[in-house]
Amino acid sequence: MAGKMLAVLRDVNRKVAIAIGIMLLVCAAVVLLDIALRQLGTSFGGTDEISGYVMAIATAWGMGFAMLELGHVRIDILRSRANQIGRSIFDLISMVILSITITVIAVQCWPVVSISIANSARANTPLETPLALVQIPWFAGWIWFAVMAWLTFLAALMLIFQGRFAEGEAAIGAFSEEDAVL
Repeated sequence: MAGKMLAVLRDVNRKVAIAIGIMLLVCAAVVLLDIALRQLGTSFGGTDEISGYVMAIATAWGMGFAMLELGHVRIDILRSRANQIGRSIFDLISMVILSITITVIAVQCWPVVSISIANSARANTPLETPLALVQIPWFAGWIWFAVMAWLTFLAALMLIFQGRFAEGEAAIGAFSEEDAVL
């Protein structure tokens, strides 16, 4: 069950990553077109603002993918010296701390969004972008990351309790420096 859950999470996150990649490519194309138009004396205007919004949304949604692909940085000086059970314990502690931290961040994002919605807040820029339009997908990305972190933790916990340490390490472990160089 845990292996199937991780496979589904990876599949969904790959699709999310592709959507984010497309969004970033479209944003880059619009910025490049705007730069070219500036050479002709005109401009879309606001591409710097829009690209900032896109980056915030892409970052929030992309972190779940990075987590499942073991792309987050970890300091593993103690972990690398431990046996298989010790590494599993370090991995679980690391994952629960990440899950708690991301949950706190996601919960703290809501007041930002709710105030923007309540006040119909707009950006203090020429575009006067309704902030809720940007903050809702940004907030959803943080929620997604928190849910992904907890589900991944639970799947890894099940694998480790079943004695499937290698699979648990593949789900939430860390690459050693030697692995990264090779």
